Amino acid sequence: MSSRVFEFSDEGRDQKAAAADEPAVTCQLFDSDSGSADPEHPIMLLRDTARTMVHHTSGIFINPKGRMAFCFGKSSDQLFADILRLDSRFEDLIKWLGENKSQVRLSGAQTEEGYAVYRMHAVDATGRHRLSSEDAFLQLAIGRLLASDPPCKARPDMDDEISEEPRLTDLTTIENYLRVAGNALPVNIRGWAWRNLSMTRSHAISQEERRHAQRALSIMLGISWESDYFPPIDPVRARAILDENLYGMERVKQRIIETVIQINRTHTLPAYGLLLAGPAGVGKSQIAYAVARILALPWTSLDMSTISDPEALTGSPRVYANAKPGRIMEAFSQAQASNLVFIINELDKAEAGGGSNPADALLTLLDNLGFTDNYMECTIPTTGVYPIATANDKSRISEPLMTRFALIDIPDYTPEEKKIIFRDFSLPKVLRRMAMTEDELTVSDEGVDRIIAAYANAPGVRDLEQAAEHLAANALYRIETRGVKSVCFDAKDIASLLGD
Repeated sequence: MSSRVFEFSDEGRDQKAAAADEPAVTCQLFDSDSGSADPEHPIMLLRDTARTMVHHTSGIFINPKGRMAFCFGKSSDQLFADILRLDSRFEDLIKWLGENKSQVRLSGAQTEEGYAVYRMHAVDATGRHRLSSEDAFLQLAIGRLLASDPPCKARPDMDDEISEEPRLTDLTTIENYLRVAGNALPVNIRGWAWRNLSMTRSHAISQEERRHAQRALSIMLGISWESDYFPPIDPVRARAILDENLYGMERVKQRIIETVIQINRTHTLPAYGLLLAGPAGVGKSQIAYAVARILALPWTSLDMSTISDPEALTGSPRVYANAKPGRIMEAFSQAQASNLVFIINELDKAEAGGGSNPADALLTLLDNLGFTDNYMECTIPTTGVYPIATANDKSRISEPLMTRFALIDIPDYTPEEKKIIFRDFSLPKVLRRMAMTEDELTVSDEGVDRIIAAYANAPGVRDLEQAAEHLAANALYRIETRGVKSVCFDAKDIASLLGD
C-alpha cells in the first residue's frame, strides 16, 4: 500500500476549510483484483465522520492544500469528504475527473471505516441527470479498470511517449481513455498506444499513415485486456452442459472435464488447445461451443477452408493504402475481449497459396507467446486464448500444427446411437424450433429404423436433423390444412416422404 497526493488545481474550496489546524490526510492506495465493486469491495473509502453522505451524493473531486477530497452539497454550504483509501487501478481516473472538474454522482454505503463508494456516474450541474456521452465514457473506463489487474509499479513516462501537443480534436476520447484507464492495458500495449497517438498528431508522416494509426488505436482500445487468472469452474455444471448438448462421447466429455479440473488447480488455461478430428456431422462444432459456455468466455470462429494467403491471418503492413488487420486480430476485435475461445474450423482444408500454408501462421498464436499482426505492429498477449480446431482428415495437417494440440478422435455414431439421437435430440429440437408439441408428431419404432437406414451411409447426424425437419413440416401442413390434431409416421410413411 502506498500514499498519493494528486496535484490538480483547486478552485472550489474556501481556504478556511483547509486551515493548518486540520489533520493532514494522505490517500492510501490499495491493490485489488475484484472484478466488481460493492460495499465490501469499494472503489474508494471517504472520511464522513458526520455521516452526511447519503446513498447518492453529487459533487467534484478537489485537491485542497494537498488533501484529496470529494466536495459536495450546495455552493453556500459545501461539505468535504477526504479520500482515505483508493483502489490503485482508479488513481488516474480520479485525477482526470479532478483536473476536469467533472461533476459526478457517487453511490455508496456508510461503513465503520467510512463511506464506501462502489459506483460513479457523470451528471449535470444539478446532480440529478446523467450526461449520456460523458457517462458512457466513464462507465467504459470503470468497467475496463475493474476487469484489469492492479497497475505495475514501473510505469512508462507518458510525456516521453508523446512528442507533440494534441492537435487532432477527434482523438480526444482516445487520449482521455489512455490517461484514465491506461493501467488496464498490458504494459507493451500501453506504450504502443501512446506512440500511435503521437503518430496521429505528427506532420512528419503522411495523412494515410495517420489514418492507419488512428484505426489501429480504435481497434486495440476496443478490446478489454483482461487478467489471465481464471476462477474455478463447477465440474458438475460443466458435465450438465456437455450432456445437454452431446449424446454419448464419454471419452470426449472426460477429456473436457479433466481440462476443467486443471484450470481449477492452476487458474490458467492449458498449454495446448483441442483438435477435434472426425467425420462431418458428428458434433465437433457443438463441442467447441459447449466448451466456450463452460469457460464462460466469448467465442469467435475462423473457417480455414476460405483462406489461401497467410496475410489474411496476419494482416497487411500499413505501407499499403488498403492495408487492414488480419482475421486473427479481427477476431479479438469482434469478441471485444482478450480472453476467448478461438474456434478454428476445417483446419485440414487450408489451401497453400504462393508456396506457404496459411495455417502455419497460427503457430505463434498457439504457442501462447504472443501474436503480432502486421497491421497493428504490436505483440498482443494470447495467454487467455483457448484454441479449439476441427478437422475431418488429420493427416492433412502439418506436423508442427499437430504438436500444438491435444488430439481427440471422434468416431462416427453407431446405428443404435443414431436412433437415440434422433428420438431424444434431433426431433425434440426441431419441434421446439417449429413451436410444435411432442403430441402433434410421433414416429413409430419401424419409422425410426427406416430413417436410420435411409442415411446409413451418411456420416454424423446432420442428415437426421434435416429428416426431422422434413417430417415436422409435413405434419404441421396436415394439422393446419386438414384439421387433424396429430400425425404419426410409420415406416411406409417415411419411405414415401423421404424416398425409397
